[in-house]
Amino acid sequence: MNSHEPASEGQETSRSRTRQEMRRLRAPRLLAAAILALAAGAGAAPAPDALALIRRAGSAEDETARLKILRDLRAAPALDAQLAADLDRMIAFVERWNGESSLYRWFDKEIRTTVDYKFSLGAGSPPEPLACFYRGRMLTWVVNEYGNIIGYHEERRRFLDRAVRDFRIAAAAFPENRVIRMYLGEPVPPSVEYPAPAGAPAWAAFQREGLERLADIVLWWIRNRLGKNGEYGGGWDDDCEMWRHWVPLMIAFEYPEVEAAQAFFSRALLSQDYMKDGYTSHVYDVEHTAEPSSDTITPMMHLAPDDREWKERALRIAALMRERWCGRNERGMLQFKSTYFSAQRVDGDPARACDTPYHAVAVLPVLVLWLRTGDPELTALFSAWLDTWVDAAARSERGKPAGVVPAAIRWPTGEPAGPGPNWWDPRHHGEPKLYEWPSAVSMHMDLLLLAYHMTRQERYLAPIRSMAAIRLAWLKEGGGEKAEPGSARWCGSKLGFLAGTLAKHKLLTGSAEFDEILARDYASLSISEGEAERKSLTRALSRNAEALRINFPGYTSEVRFTDRVLTFPRLFGADMMFAEEVPAASRRPQPELLYATATGDRGSFGVFPVNAVKWLTPPRDIAALVTRAGRDGLTAELFHFGEAPRAMGAELYLLAPGEYELTLADPAGAALAPPAAFRAAGPRTRIRFELPARRLCVARVRVR
Repeated sequence: MNSHEPASEGQETSRSRTRQEMRRLRAPRLLAAAILALAAGAGAAPAPDALALIRRAGSAEDETARLKILRDLRAAPALDAQLAADLDRMIAFVERWNGESSLYRWFDKEIRTTVDYKFSLGAGSPPEPLACFYRGRMLTWVVNEYGNIIGYHEERRRFLDRAVRDFRIAAAAFPENRVIRMYLGEPVPPSVEYPAPAGAPAWAAFQREGLERLADIVLWWIRNRLGKNGEYGGGWDDDCEMWRHWVPLMIAFEYPEVEAAQAFFSRALLSQDYMKDGYTSHVYDVEHTAEPSSDTITPMMHLAPDDREWKERALRIAALMRERWCGRNERGMLQFKSTYFSAQRVDGDPARACDTPYHAVAVLPVLVLWLRTGDPELTALFSAWLDTWVDAAARSERGKPAGVVPAAIRWPTGEPAGPGPNWWDPRHHGEPKLYEWPSAVSMHMDLLLLAYHMTRQERYLAPIRSMAAIRLAWLKEGGGEKAEPGSARWCGSKLGFLAGTLAKHKLLTGSAEFDEILARDYASLSISEGEAERKSLTRALSRNAEALRINFPGYTSEVRFTDRVLTFPRLFGADMMFAEEVPAASRRPQPELLYATATGDRGSFGVFPVNAVKWLTPPRDIAALVTRAGRDGLTAELFHFGEAPRAMGAELYLLAPGEYELTLADPAGAALAPPAAFRAAGPRTRIRFELPARRLCVARVRVR
């Protein structure tokens, strides 16, 4: 625990249980000698120095060091023929593990189909515990990647029980290896500390630590995995998703190294032949076909919004939506014709003929362009499409409760359902659960709020209000017995995500309309000067820092699928690696919390970002908490952890045109710098100022 927040009695009890679990997991190490003796049981026993080198290789936490030890052993004279052959196989595997351009494709299919990987070692081979270590990692990461397929209890247990068995064999043979023990739930402690100086507020210490540790992870990927061709090793379609957890670093702050890496990657992916028409040429479902364009153009629309290259790429997607992907249905309303399409064609299979909330991801770059420019042609396009969804939400066809945004809209009938028998399970895609309600309805809520923000048409708030009423009714009931799938009560139980949209609404309008829901579903980000609210926020930031403080290899060198970089802790939830949760390792990072606190945005970043500010300074040695944001000003608390004053600035996005004044004061109101007047002429007004060292500052921007 950080010194700012002492452990509670409940936390100490949890830690005691965790220590007992760790002792239980370490017990198999006592079998190390027996395992190595068994490994040496076939034929002549290896020489003692050979066994010692294998132990050294397995105990090494650095892959390069392990490979060198194995090569040194192989070069030893008079090796047993079987051991020499096994070492050749093991060395070839480790070389591939470290040197293959793809982090996973070469073992993925074999692991998924056989729940095994054939190392082809001799019976009882001394390197077998090392093979167990690698097999356990492959099994674990395949489950982590394909949770929607290997997501059912029996199937998951087949993979993870085998992985745990392998890890225990490896841990018994190589007890010094902390990475092996990490997979068994024993956290790897941090190698770097970020102590807070006296006087730093608790929220600032935890936010700063979260930013620092996230930056350490991101820079590891850039400096160790970014290839000359722009790939990170997970394949273009997964690599492109990595920027989503970079957002706190490169959207909330100014971080040149990270921004340059993103620009390099975006251009590299978009230069691929299958992207030559501005969107993939591969016909598949929208959630997957959208990623190569949306996850490359969207970040650049934030980083280089004035660059003609990125504007034109976004407008190309708008043209595809208008001219190829959408049409007027039998009710005369605009919708997407299919869940499957590419830049060149739309799949005509009637089983896939649906519009869905997930279709928002195909047009994410255009949504940012619309938000920043208010282009009237984009207003007309998105208004016509979203009118279709407002109409579908109001209907009660096919058993759908009135007021609920459906899981799909059928083409060309316009029915609020897919080809499946239930409105909430459209069955237009072979992957289980991906499009089952609520799926991406959270994005659609933000999209409707964006439409209201751009047009001021109340009709776009109607589905938000009706679904908020359903959620509030469920909350007031107190949950209770399980509801019938598809019913209004069932929908209410699943609408916790709606709070993010409601928080954005409050930020933009100042309205208290949804405060009752926000108090229940969004308490941790109810940022104010109140003691109770600040304690809740501090606890949330503390939990994020704790998650990032441990298991650095699980976020970096151990990752085999680049769309799962921050998901290692989920392996230690209930019914994952073990039947019961391992509390010491199961807490997950929350980069969205770092972004929200630093920028004043609420909810999800993707569809409708309402970040009030970008701090023009790197996300190192600093904490920033936006406590108020709007068209008439901004208030933020800032703490610089360095020892000398810090020159920096801010880019402001929400201010209405007019004359403003910036003041910098301590919490008691004493001025720390003379007031600075400036004019806001548009949505990207820049100001400069200097922060004193190690002193809490309150920055206020107010109308003059």
